[in-house]
Amino acid sequence: MATHTQLTTQWHDWIVENLARGCAVQALVEDMCRSGFDATFAHAAVEALARGEQPPAAAPLKAQATGYVADAPRLPAGNVIPTHDRDVRVLLRVATPTIAVLDQVLDDEECDELIRRSADKLQRSTTVDPVNGGYEVIAARSSEGTFFPVNADDFIARLDRRIAGLMNCPVENGEGLQVLHYGEGGEYQPHFDYFSPGDPGSEAQMVVGGQRVSTLLIYLNDVAQGGATVFPTLGLRVLPRKGMAVYFEYSNRDGQIDPLTLHGGEPVEKGEKWIITKWMRQRS
Repeated sequence: MATHTQLTTQWHDWIVENLARGCAVQALVEDMCRSGFDATFAHAAVEALARGEQPPAAAPLKAQATGYVADAPRLPAGNVIPTHDRDVRVLLRVATPTIAVLDQVLDDEECDELIRRSADKLQRSTTVDPVNGGYEVIAARSSEGTFFPVNADDFIARLDRRIAGLMNCPVENGEGLQVLHYGEGGEYQPHFDYFSPGDPGSEAQMVVGGQRVSTLLIYLNDVAQGGATVFPTLGLRVLPRKGMAVYFEYSNRDGQIDPLTLHGGEPVEKGEKWIITKWMRQRS
């Protein structure tokens, strides 16, 4: 769990130097988090230095202000969430930030069908370049994947409709289903799903659809060992189970983003991991 909440002179100078080189705020925050910094503190420190201000002094995690003001959760309330074709049971809820673990979002046959459709289409996964908005391969994300456009066929349309019901967003606000495969050793180091405001690459990505607001991550298989989804700032680990999902929100209606949603996929120690990821945007 990240614990550092104070900048040394070396870290201060490293941030200033990389900002001067044109590095993106989000990229620097993620690098700091991977080095053991608390996500909230790292975000506040980099943002302050980017504005030419002094970074925050060290403070206990609960006393640090993120500047983020959460809206009422998009996720429907209750122990069971109804969708058009099935009821989904809620196994766990976290209030701040809004996180939920959901049971049996997909059945075994649907999981197997998604893997079957994806197995021969996989390509090395990319991330959005924060400077130019393009896509790049990075060492921190060692997976391969493929996409299915929204409503690509009757099978995908049924899943898109069910997922939209769970996430309480219109189907047309969703990006296409992303299927990801991690072999042994595969991981995705801690990162944010939102587009960091102010980065040129983020502006390019948000022209159509606006900011990402929430994520649903669904496990398509049981993993023999490893592969947990982790929220390091919160000390939360979710172990993968076939058909189960993790949901979280990170953007409000004013476009603010929540750095407490730093998350990652731990290395697969034995076996393999298949997941699908669905991101919702502010608009269609």
